[in-house]
Amino acid sequence: MPARRPSPRMTDSSDDTLGGRLSAARDASGLSLADVANRIGVKRENLLAWEADRSEPRPSNLIDLAGILGVSPMWLMTGVGSGPVQEVGDMPLEALKLELQRLSDAHRECGRLIDKIARQIEVYESRNDRRSDSSEFDGPVMSRA
Repeated sequence: MPARRPSPRMTDSSDDTLGGRLSAARDASGLSLADVANRIGVKRENLLAWEADRSEPRPSNLIDLAGILGVSPMWLMTGVGSGPVQEVGDMPLEALKLELQRLSDAHRECGRLIDKIARQIEVYESRNDRRSDSSEFDGPVMSRA
């Protein structure tokens, strides 16, 4: 059976689940349900259930799927990492804008987390400085013999 020609695909909220990412990666690879199912040795219905988020693949199948579809297992599980390769020239303008917005949001979130952690470090350092300052001025400790 010949492989389907991948078509540009807009990213949507269905890509926020393992099934959505699995479906997106399979679409981007141009492989049919039957092709992928045969290559990993499962029934077509099982793969369809995974893509519909009705069930999840075993870890070994997840690794096999990632290899077949050319994505990282981490991307399939979480959406972070190496996803399907898309030719930028073939992506619709709206999909490019959406990707840019998601990247900008992620960048802002990283900056927010960096600032939060930096403030927490400053609080801990200030506490430690106060503790060490107060212990330096304590007189000798008297003990009973």
